Amino acid sequence: MGLNLSPGALTVLQRRYLNKDESGRVIETPEEMFRRVASNIAQAEQIYNKKADLKGLEDSFYSILSNLEFLPNSPTLMNAGRRLQQLAACFVLPVGDSLDSIFEAIKNTARIHQSGGGTGFSFSRLRPSDDIVGSTGGVASGPVSFMRVFNATTEAIKQGGTRRGANMGILRVDHPDIISFITVKQDPKEFVNFNLSVAVTDDFMEALEKGGEYSLVNPRTGKVTGYKNAREVFDKIVEAAWKSGEPGVLFIDRINKANPTPQLGRFEATNPCGEQPLLDYEPCNLGSINLGKMVKENGGGWKVDYKKLEDTVRLGIRFLDNVIDVSRYPTPEIDVMAKANRKIGLGVMGFADMLVRLRMVYGSEESIKFAEELMKFIKDIAWDESRTLARVRGAFPNIKGSVFDKPGIEPVRNATVTTIAPTGTLSIIAGCSSGIEPFYSLSYIRQVLNGVRIPELNPLVAEVAKEEGFYNRGLMEFISKGGDIKDRDEVPESIKNIFVTAYDITPEKHIMIQAAFQKHTDNAVSKTINLPPDSTYDDVKQAYLLAYRLGCKGVTVYRSGSRAEQVLTCKSPLYC
Repeated sequence: MGLNLSPGALTVLQRRYLNKDESGRVIETPEEMFRRVASNIAQAEQIYNKKADLKGLEDSFYSILSNLEFLPNSPTLMNAGRRLQQLAACFVLPVGDSLDSIFEAIKNTARIHQSGGGTGFSFSRLRPSDDIVGSTGGVASGPVSFMRVFNATTEAIKQGGTRRGANMGILRVDHPDIISFITVKQDPKEFVNFNLSVAVTDDFMEALEKGGEYSLVNPRTGKVTGYKNAREVFDKIVEAAWKSGEPGVLFIDRINKANPTPQLGRFEATNPCGEQPLLDYEPCNLGSINLGKMVKENGGGWKVDYKKLEDTVRLGIRFLDNVIDVSRYPTPEIDVMAKANRKIGLGVMGFADMLVRLRMVYGSEESIKFAEELMKFIKDIAWDESRTLARVRGAFPNIKGSVFDKPGIEPVRNATVTTIAPTGTLSIIAGCSSGIEPFYSLSYIRQVLNGVRIPELNPLVAEVAKEEGFYNRGLMEFISKGGDIKDRDEVPESIKNIFVTAYDITPEKHIMIQAAFQKHTDNAVSKTINLPPDSTYDDVKQAYLLAYRLGCKGVTVYRSGSRAEQVLTCKSPLYC
């Protein structure tokens, strides 16, 4: 029986994931790709048990992959069992305050992007512009200037021949150059290969609340060089985000409070989408469970299949732990950190699909409570499986001095086990909603790979229409042309409500969903707070403040139409 893949999924697989010969001709089927990945990742079992049933585990891995119940991050699908064998998605590289350190980071960036990975950097250690350069007596050009070199490097390196690299650039809010960093992407030609985020401190948030000033610190000397009014700086962040969707905000002190290995250093940066805080040279490999597949029929309706979900979580954790051992890392330092901390990030996709199956309205109080309970279940099973692996394979080597190094705490295999990623192309392959996002639209054009445009109609519309007895061809054609399901008389009100889309949901509800998942996620949660084009500056401001109050580790807003190019474009003219 063949795989149930959409035309969009096949397009993405053929262009980016399937093996090709020297002439660029695809020589691998999707089934063969999943078998290649399953076989390769199962090989890690032999490290710990020479008599391991490799074929049995390979078949189990193949089953969850080919049934689109679980997918690992893109580099694993692309590279497992092939020449590169670089399987991690994201890396953080240190950028020290010297030319040697800066250009070492640029060299390693090129290697990582060539292998299909993404990179995150904090530029907060770099001395500010116009500061003294001791070796020459000249003046420094500052972080933003050096970031342009990283951006140009990314432009020149095409990832593994399949995709252009992604970067996260971060600057602390107390860096003297913070204003130029906040405003740099007002020019749409600047930093096209970067997402930008401001690392906001608790001191800043306290000053913001009081309407007071906070200190600017020269990282070269550690001395206070001046003061800024927190509200004025915050207003600039909000204004820039309203105009262009950037910068995002990372609550860096909160992120560090959740650092499982504080003895190794503090977090300064994250991966390109902000959901994975990492130490210097630390990689992480991610994978996501398709929640839309974790349901079963129940007396004419649907309910969560918790047994299937538990089995998939356990297999997913084992899969990701195996990835660490069979991956080939871009540098020796990364190899050491990968195996010493053994961080993995199991997350979810298809949350909006699951809610439709359960006839639950995205953003309702019921859905927010359910999100928290669901993620707690996943977290508890994930940690239980990590403890099970530790009994056989040993705890992660850096456990001494970590938060797990306490009497009465059973050793764990991994420093972290859960992360919620955006799952952009993975959700196309799986044919599900991305990450924990609501539906963007029921009918949309998806931009993939060098301007290829794929029209997509949410398949759940037809499925629910058939289940509820109001299916007809006219309805499907109406929605496929961008019509609003709420305008159709044959659709019951209760069903109109469950097909809520991104712009129907208030910013507060978006953030409450994010916060619900964050409560039980070790790392962070990738979530875009989608705003309609007529959203105000104050809408953005309140979103940022609410995210801080509710315990999120970061927040990204995007007002539709504020960028020339966007990945999803709805067919309805209202928000296009």
